[in-house]
Amino acid sequence: MPQGPTTAGPFPPGALPLGDTVTDTASRELPLQEIDEVIIRFAGDSGDGMQLTGDQFTSISAALGNDLSTLPEFPAEIRAPQGTLAGVSAFQVRISDFDITTPGDAPTVLVAMNPAALKAQLHNLAQGGALILNTDAFNDRNLEKAGYSSNPLDDGTLDDYRSYPVPMSQITRDAVAEHGVKPRDAERSKNFFALGLISWMYTRPVEPTLEFINTKFRGREQVINANTAAFKAGYNFGETAEIFEAHYEVKPAPLAPGEYTNVNGNTALAWGCVVAGQLARLPVFLGSYPITPASDILHEMSLKKNFGVRTFQAEDEIAAAASAVGAAFGGALAFTSTSGPGLALKGETLSLAVSLELPMVVLDIQRGGPSTGLPTKPEQADLMMAMYGRHSESPLPIVAPRSPADCFDIAIEASRIALKYRTPVIVLSDGYLANSSEPWLLPDVDALPDIGVDFATEFNGTNEDGDGIFLPYLRDPDTLARPWAIPGTPGLMHRVGGIEKEDGTGNISYEPENHQLMVDLRQAKIDGVDVPDVEVAGEADADLAVLGWGSTWGAIDAAAGRLRDDGHRVAHVHLRHLNPLPANLGEVLRRYRAVVCPEMNKGQLCDLVRAKYLIDVEHIGKIDGVPFTTGEVTSAVRKRLEELAGS
Repeated sequence: MPQGPTTAGPFPPGALPLGDTVTDTASRELPLQEIDEVIIRFAGDSGDGMQLTGDQFTSISAALGNDLSTLPEFPAEIRAPQGTLAGVSAFQVRISDFDITTPGDAPTVLVAMNPAALKAQLHNLAQGGALILNTDAFNDRNLEKAGYSSNPLDDGTLDDYRSYPVPMSQITRDAVAEHGVKPRDAERSKNFFALGLISWMYTRPVEPTLEFINTKFRGREQVINANTAAFKAGYNFGETAEIFEAHYEVKPAPLAPGEYTNVNGNTALAWGCVVAGQLARLPVFLGSYPITPASDILHEMSLKKNFGVRTFQAEDEIAAAASAVGAAFGGALAFTSTSGPGLALKGETLSLAVSLELPMVVLDIQRGGPSTGLPTKPEQADLMMAMYGRHSESPLPIVAPRSPADCFDIAIEASRIALKYRTPVIVLSDGYLANSSEPWLLPDVDALPDIGVDFATEFNGTNEDGDGIFLPYLRDPDTLARPWAIPGTPGLMHRVGGIEKEDGTGNISYEPENHQLMVDLRQAKIDGVDVPDVEVAGEADADLAVLGWGSTWGAIDAAAGRLRDDGHRVAHVHLRHLNPLPANLGEVLRRYRAVVCPEMNKGQLCDLVRAKYLIDVEHIGKIDGVPFTTGEVTSAVRKRLEELAGS
């Protein structure tokens, strides 16, 4: 039976070179079991490198062709006390040999680096799941900080699980000692020990991680040597320690042919913005103020100057939004990124953009609130603010991605709408999509839409004397969009500002009839945005439809699949366009005896749909900062199906 990764390069089974750090036990022949999926959660202090460990395991699995989905969890406090529940950082990754849409309901493997990680995460672990524990951290001081009155390693707490005690800290210190690393500094490498051990358990190749260590820590030889030694020590421990019954292999998933990369939602959104600029043949501008969980968009786009991208880190949210309006006025494809608190601050500027009728895209990565709330946790509670959170009647389109990879497409779609209809557009992503990742099939560039626009360059009207003039609010009869003229274009001088404009001329107007007309025209323009009809997944003639939007797609899709496997007939209707809603949505929803809608809020889409279509959409809600699991949606829908069957 082959041992360890099949692509481990020059290292034969059980013989990764470690010098004096190899354990005393000999290499053993263990059965290699093929499994269809595994859900692993790494958990430790925020300084233990759990996100890096999970990211690297994910990257290797993506390269091997597994389908995957991840769920990073970050502490809400920047520097929570070490060893406390508030400071626990976790990363869940699900890898499989079949198509998946969620990171899984419950991990089957939990790697706990200290007592706080165990206490915070044990309730998530599946019954009978595997526990890999850093026993060195279970001392009296750490147990007390985690709130344990006795040691869970020997008081029966873990009897329902398969426990694998590993002295990670001590072995790591021994492994790195020959490289001159101080014992306290050696602790920083124990996450690579854990990664090495898990890599052995699930037959991940070692070479990509060794290359990653050399690349990430280039120029810091001692750090490279320490992390390399720790990784190899973890791998060899799994190979030689007599505590594991087997190791496992997850075959590649049958994904569509093509070139893939592993991508999270924020990266995909940033790339979509950059590509939208190329498709529109316009310079791209991002004005942003750093805010969790949107800051990575600014970081990523700032690296794309070679594509004509210009980024501006503003002093506050208002300045960030105002800079985007200025960039749009100057002829750029303008973006501003934020989260809920920042969207509130941008409200006045967005009202101005509605009045100016300039193209602009707002990227709102929703998080728990109100106010600072749960800054590292996801929520879907900004929908009503996106709809109505501005002064007076100021409508604008709203779109929402359904998955990390879909963030790329939604950025292009938002840009298309903004440019075609000369309007600000809000994209509603959230912290779950922003940080979770999945394999993304790189698109055919030639198949992407042309979203280019023509700037006004000539007169479009005449004055009373018959001379040519430029009318900045003379609308396209099909889209009701006004012309877009770059400042400085000869002969096309025009006025912009927040005071109401006269239709056509753009002159300041206080006339009641004109204001009524302009309000109606702006609303009609948004109502007329070309939105594709909604599609129904599953049985169109089912008794019940599950309505969703945004990041609930994965859990709903998986739940509907489970219910169909159990013999239930369920339809799934998912919205990417929230304003305007698809023209056929009311007709589609009226087909069903019941419509239920899972949302991470108190029922915001439910209220909008009820008000518009007079359909009794039933809310399935949670607002605890944790995404829906497949089991939660399945249970709620099954209960409603049972009620329908009994009525």
